[in-house]
Amino acid sequence: MRREAEDEHWMRRALEEARGALARGDVPVGAVIVRDGEILATAANRTVADGDATAHAEVLAVREASRASGEWRLGGCTLYVTLEPCAMCAGALVLARLERVVFGAWDEKAGMAGSVEDLLRHPRLNHRPQVKGGILETECGALLTEFFAGRRAKSVDTPPVAG
Repeated sequence: MRREAEDEHWMRRALEEARGALARGDVPVGAVIVRDGEILATAANRTVADGDATAHAEVLAVREASRASGEWRLGGCTLYVTLEPCAMCAGALVLARLERVVFGAWDEKAGMAGSVEDLLRHPRLNHRPQVKGGILETECGALLTEFFAGRRAKSVDTPPVAG
């Protein structure tokens, strides 16, 4: 399978995870970690469900992949994630020594793979994964747009509490 087709294939799997997060009322971000054409881990954001600011899809996927492989170093692995990683996630991905990070939608407010800064490829870090952004960008972004539009609509429909 060509690399581009392979990237799209695994990003579609990450989109399935993101849809699960959306159904639970969490920010719809999904992640998949693949090594040698096999899935090591899948995850979706659980920040709302778990009440945990660190329960981002990327971090959860790294934890699962580390358990599955028995190693904290995830060399030879590619992470597919539907949204450009934030600073926390980018730091975790560097520390986990992932070979590649492939993401869907760019995050102009918090993205650390080129949008706000580029922590993943910072020249002073001891590990820098290969990075590719914009894979199935429209589909990935549409889930996020749907989620945040729904939240805005709910906040407009809710009358202020008198007090």
